[in-house]
Amino acid sequence: MSLESDAVIDRRKLKRRLSVWRLVAIIAVAAAVLVGVARDNGVIPRDHVARISITGIIAEDAALERALKRVASDDHARALIVSINSPGGTVVGGENLYRALRRIAATKPVVAVMGTVAASGGYMTAIGADRIFAQQGTITGSIGVILQSTDVTGLLKKLGVEAEAIKSSPLKAVPNPLEPLTEEGRAATRAVVMDMYEQFVAMVAERRKLAPARARALADGRIYTGRQAVANGLIDAIGGEGEARNWLAEARKVPKTLPVRDIRVRGEAEELLGLAERIVGKTLFSERLKLDGLVSVWHPDLK
Repeated sequence: MSLESDAVIDRRKLKRRLSVWRLVAIIAVAAAVLVGVARDNGVIPRDHVARISITGIIAEDAALERALKRVASDDHARALIVSINSPGGTVVGGENLYRALRRIAATKPVVAVMGTVAASGGYMTAIGADRIFAQQGTITGSIGVILQSTDVTGLLKKLGVEAEAIKSSPLKAVPNPLEPLTEEGRAATRAVVMDMYEQFVAMVAERRKLAPARARALADGRIYTGRQAVANGLIDAIGGEGEARNWLAEARKVPKTLPVRDIRVRGEAEELLGLAERIVGKTLFSERLKLDGLVSVWHPDLK
């Protein structure tokens, strides 16, 4: 009986030891996984090339601007790749992104990689980079500003509806769909559009090192393919992210071995809310109607 008792006790001790080692192994594996996840999410600093995507209609976006500020202050982000696939958007939205990229470029190289479309405000954003790549078939250019309005007074008159407005001055809320556009109102509106346009042309001339007259000639609102944009000096080269990494390595000494880390602009909850808003918005309203004020955007005229 004594021998059997000793054997039972030894087996129990062995099981306890095995349980302890299993627990240690599980903790070690979990720690390794957490360290890997932490590295990938930037909790543990590691040199990398940051990448951020700018897609869809460009507008003022505080979350995106905060993300770009984080890249600017992150010493471990050795460079920034900006992936652009946008037809443009509001003038202020494009201008904010342009200036944010220029601030980053003061301390680290910034490369823009154009996708299917990077036109108008999308192009304004791209010229904030140190180097611009596009595919041969990329649609870009469309340098200009537009303000659209509609005069529905004739339709309202047929329906027996008459709109009235009490204004402090004749140019208040002009242009307005509920009143005909006067010559004075047209001139004042055009002056604002042209002032924004002159700012855009000046940005293009400065960043692309073009004579003002040449920049103005290219900025007649037309679109360009990637190949045409290279030939006209609006972008630097044909290529994608691979070519961008090659340039960073050769011109700016940013090793190609560094990992690329995508910059998360919003948290998961915010992204889900944004997705729901976009779905509802696209169901009820066109993107064009949701833009308010002066815009720098290219779109086909669908009839």
